[in-house]
Amino acid sequence: MKEFIREQILAVRQQSPLVHSITNYVVMNNTANALLAVGASPIMAHAHSEMVDMVRIVGALVINIGTLDEYWVKSMELAIGQANTLGKPWILDPVGAGATPYRDEVLKQLLELKPTIIRGNASEIMALARKNAGTTKGVDSTEESTAAVEAARFLQQEFGSVVCVSGAVDIIVGKDTTILLSNGHPLMAKVTGMGCTATALIGAFAAVNPKDPFCATVSAMALLGIAGEKAAKMSAGPGSMQVNILDQLYQLTDDVVASLIKIEESNV
Repeated sequence: MKEFIREQILAVRQQSPLVHSITNYVVMNNTANALLAVGASPIMAHAHSEMVDMVRIVGALVINIGTLDEYWVKSMELAIGQANTLGKPWILDPVGAGATPYRDEVLKQLLELKPTIIRGNASEIMALARKNAGTTKGVDSTEESTAAVEAARFLQQEFGSVVCVSGAVDIIVGKDTTILLSNGHPLMAKVTGMGCTATALIGAFAAVNPKDPFCATVSAMALLGIAGEKAAKMSAGPGSMQVNILDQLYQLTDDVVASLIKIEESNV
């Protein structure tokens, strides 16, 4: 797996995949810069009239419901429909799942369109699987990632998606394999949009490896975790941490990632 991750990091930098994000106002700048830092190319479009054409030219689609509204929901449905028609990967970030009935209803509709990959924190994944109704605190998790393994497996079996539960330990659940990644740093939780950044990076890796979304997800989460780990050592607080993560995403070599990755296969 380590060798595969090395190859995927190089592939993203060499191919510079175009990633279309229908995402939230809070994180647009963050996720665009993170995609650029790893070598990908971001585009963020929402107009109904260009959704079909836009998805035609990109490598992957990222759907993030953070700042939800009815117009954007239609944009999401149009874009996902085209991605499914063309066989392109799309990634769902269920930001704030469980917070409101409207948000949950939208997520129910999006799940029926079979996301290639789902990435969220433990509370979001559990709410998405309807296993912890009422315990979501806005967009922040009230649970450890390990608490959401059952919910992640349910979603994987129900919708065929790779499911990533991010947290102190990132858990990636595939059809036959579960991987645990233990890189990262607590300071990452103090920087807005870290989870959204993770989802955007998954989009980049899925774009260069559309036939293996599980390994693409592992690769993206490993890279971000190690970038956060290294960035924390030179950061005085959340402000410098945000900048330093971008620099680390840009500077990290595939060899360094392979040497620092904390990865294990698990049956938890």
